[in-house]
Amino acid sequence: MAHYAFLDSNNIVTEVIVGKDETDTSHDWETYYGDVRSVTCKRTSYNTQGGSHTLGGTAFRKNYAGIGYSYDSTRDAFIPPKPYTSWVLNESTCLWDAPISIPTDAGENEYYEWNESTTSWNLKSRSGLWVEE
Repeated sequence: MAHYAFLDSNNIVTEVIVGKDETDTSHDWETYYGDVRSVTCKRTSYNTQGGSHTLGGTAFRKNYAGIGYSYDSTRDAFIPPKPYTSWVLNESTCLWDAPISIPTDAGENEYYEWNESTTSWNLKSRSGLWVEE
């Protein structure tokens, strides 16, 4: 089983489908599905994230495509939407990185949330109340 992403004219993913496995060589399935819909179609790997294959296989197009992702033909990669203005694209993973690393000292019932207005991480409790700012 393989997955295929349909792209609009700006190379933004509009839909992802399950299609013919790439081992079925009776067609070039990207071309076939693209021709059926008269749009660009690119195969995507469900098991690829950040340029790594989660099951130890060969990574494909950096990330599994999702609706709203962009396809970069130069990198041959799917890139998720930029979550915050201050974040920068990691060229090796094609994922977005915060300008500072997330702290690793959160307790069992705490987590860090990005604060774009201060470009910093805020510690929060699992109950949703601020722990510190």
